[in-house]
Amino acid sequence: MSVAFRRESDDEHMEPKFELPIPPGPNWVTARGLRLTRETVDALEGADAAGMDEEAAKKHKRVLRYWRTRLATAELRPAAEGDAVAFGTRVTYRLNKQEKTVAIVGDDEADPNEGRISFSSPLARAMMDAAAGEMVDFAGKPDTVEIVAIEKLSEA
Repeated sequence: MSVAFRRESDDEHMEPKFELPIPPGPNWVTARGLRLTRETVDALEGADAAGMDEEAAKKHKRVLRYWRTRLATAELRPAAEGDAVAFGTRVTYRLNKQEKTVAIVGDDEADPNEGRISFSSPLARAMMDAAAGEMVDFAGKPDTVEIVAIEKLSEA
């Protein structure tokens, strides 16, 4: 019989489960980011995996491995001065005639909906080292973003 007509188990046609991808580069964290990472690891370690079905337990272990790795590699960055855009600053900028404020934080702490962007994001990289009042290039266009104000983050 031809191999094309043989039915193997459905398991061999399922998508493979991979580890959660670790963002490239350093794992810089703010004091808040380090605290949140520790809390996440503690919560995951405290969860009752015995009460989960096999797939849920595997997923839980994958997520726990990710967060343990992130905690082990976390680099707490010193507080920024606030005189230039840097990791750990809150930046008010103007882009397309709209003024917005974002905090520049670590990859795992980033949440654009809460006004937190990763230091590795294109916008943060474009603004790095700029001072208030300075215009910076963004998305291949010169003088696109105006830095309005900079302050250091004061959250723990």
